[in-house]
Amino acid sequence: MRILPGVIAMAIIVVASNILVQFLLLDGLLTWGAFTYPFAFLVTDIMNRVYGAASARRVIFAGFVVGIVCSLIGSKIMLQGDGYTYAAVAFRVAIGSVTAFLAAQLLDVAVFNRLRDGTWWRAPLVSSVISSAVDTAMFFSIAFSVTLGAFFSEAANGEVSWAADAVPFLTTGPDAPLWVSLAVADWGVKLAISIFALVPFRLFVGRMIQQKA
Repeated sequence: MRILPGVIAMAIIVVASNILVQFLLLDGLLTWGAFTYPFAFLVTDIMNRVYGAASARRVIFAGFVVGIVCSLIGSKIMLQGDGYTYAAVAFRVAIGSVTAFLAAQLLDVAVFNRLRDGTWWRAPLVSSVISSAVDTAMFFSIAFSVTLGAFFSEAANGEVSWAADAVPFLTTGPDAPLWVSLAVADWGVKLAISIFALVPFRLFVGRMIQQKA
């Protein structure tokens, strides 16, 4: 199957990101998973450029299924901390993760297709920047926003109540909910990787098109 490498790459990125998100950086402002997850957009864009939108969507749905499985497994893993037990993946975090992944990746395909006939870098860069912004906004809002807490149970909200604590924005600015700082830092990483990923996009696409010829 021609898209199998894309499916495997997407699955590796999703699994790795779900594991690495447990490891914090910069006093918890970022996680190592923030540096692996954005490459999912690179995989989608390569599949789209080489094999078309339909194939890219199949890769996305494969990653979506893997993400659900990871969330289910994570929700069953119990961790100990500060004298209490909690699930490795909170319910709201799981819902936010899989929902944002599917919506943002499909948006990436749609934007890429609108721009695919332009300069080679325009479609992957613009689609990744836009879709990663949507991904960040959806995930952090669903997972942590107090406003959307009305749609979840008291127990689900309690699991993520820490994210609503008021702290200096990005550790130095005026007080804001912690999850807002986390979202901005996360999107900053996605933006940087969107630019960096243009290099492997160009290389992989060129090589794969030569192999198809």
